[in-house]
Amino acid sequence: MYAIAILRYRKPLEEVLPLVDAHRAYLRELQARGILIASGPFEPRSGGALLLRIPEGADVAKTLDAVRDGDPFTHAGTAQYELLPWAPAIGKEALDGMVSGTKKRSEAPSSGAV
Repeated sequence: MYAIAILRYRKPLEEVLPLVDAHRAYLRELQARGILIASGPFEPRSGGALLLRIPEGADVAKTLDAVRDGDPFTHAGTAQYELLPWAPAIGKEALDGMVSGTKKRSEAPSSGAV
């Protein structure tokens, strides 16, 4: 199961920008755990979107609530989340393969290169 999270800024961009580093650090944690597949801001900069993978057997609502509730944007009241569970009908195999390949690469030992 996958999900799409749409984030809409609730405050002016100048109040959002100081929190971006903490928000992205949080997203990198989600990516390391295999939950976040991709993320990025909208253009023009009014919010952003997350493509999420719900782990097999996980409670979808609880997983999505935890994603939202852990975000520094949520803590600061900077962004509003819209959480949409998503069952892709076309392209699911390609997406599954991409996610599986990413997981295998992330499990490989690091060379220490940055």
